[in-house]
Amino acid sequence: MKVKKIKKSIGWKEKIIFPDLDLQWVDAKVDTGALTSSLHATHQSRIEKEGKIYIQFRLEDHAHPAWDGKELILPLKDETIVKNSFGQEEPRYVVTTRVRIHNYIIRADFTLSDRSNMEFPVLLGRKAIRTRFLVDVARSNLYFKKHQKKIQP
Repeated sequence: MKVKKIKKSIGWKEKIIFPDLDLQWVDAKVDTGALTSSLHATHQSRIEKEGKIYIQFRLEDHAHPAWDGKELILPLKDETIVKNSFGQEEPRYVVTTRVRIHNYIIRADFTLSDRSNMEFPVLLGRKAIRTRFLVDVARSNLYFKKHQKKIQP
């Protein structure tokens, strides 16, 4: 008999952690309608180092002064064409990084896009959450609320 793994519940929005990017409690919208995840990035440029292609970009989110304007460089995984929320196709860079959702650390692909007109700097798509989580659209920030007392001084 096959044992079914119990999936953890997450809300329609969650505060997540990017351990490789040193980003804590970033607001993310969980979007089961989107296949891929997206990270808000401006000032994007391709650079080459030692024969490898990287993407240099800046994070901008005035709600998070600790990392607003932070510059990052990540290896380029791919380039793709994505339909944005307005139905228009746009080219995007794809990078891979780890993200912590609840007690799970997941390697996920993120397209880089200017999300300055969006409410959330991160969108979590189906690829990142499938097989691990169930989305409860009536709830939000489940992990953050559970651990809020532990993280406040």
